[in-house]
Amino acid sequence: MQEKVGIGTKIWDFLEHIGRVVVDSILGIFNIKIPDEKWNAFMQFVKFGFVGLSNTLISYGVYLVCLFAFGEEYKLVGLTLGFIVSVLNSFYWNDKYVFKKKEDEERSKIKALIKVFLSYASTGLVLSGILLVIFVDYLGIPATVAPLIGLLITIPLNYIINKVWAFKDGK
Repeated sequence: MQEKVGIGTKIWDFLEHIGRVVVDSILGIFNIKIPDEKWNAFMQFVKFGFVGLSNTLISYGVYLVCLFAFGEEYKLVGLTLGFIVSVLNSFYWNDKYVFKKKEDEERSKIKALIKVFLSYASTGLVLSGILLVIFVDYLGIPATVAPLIGLLITIPLNYIINKVWAFKDGK
C-alpha cells in the first residue's frame, strides 16, 4: 500500500531538489560531485536542524513565559515545562520526516518515544539544567540568554543520540 504524501513533504522535496540543483551547479564549476549518500546524510542533518529550531522556539518560549510570569526563581520549572512540550514536538517531526522508518524496518513508536525522551532528558534537561545554573548563578550570564548558549553543546549531542540510538531499527 502506498503512503499518502502530504503537502509538507511535497514542499520539502521541492526545496531539497532546488538546493541540490544549486549546490551541484556551483560545485560543478570545480568538477566536484557530492555522492547521493553524502547528500542524503547532509539533508538529514538539515532537517534535524529545522526540527531543532522549532524545538528551541517552543522550549524557549515556554521558558520565557514562566520566567516573566513567575520570576527567576522558577527558571528550572520553565525549563522543564519547555522541555516536555519540545520533546513531543521533536518526536513527532523527527519520526515523520527526519529519521523516517524504512519499508522493511520495524520500529515501535512507544520505544522510540521513550528513547527520544531519555536522550533529550540527558542533554536537554539534565545537562541544560546544569549549564543553566552554572551560567546564571556562577558566571552571571542573564537568565534570558543562558539557555541559548547551552544549545551549542546540547544540539550536536542530541543529533548523534537520536541518529545512532533513538530512531534505530527495533529488530
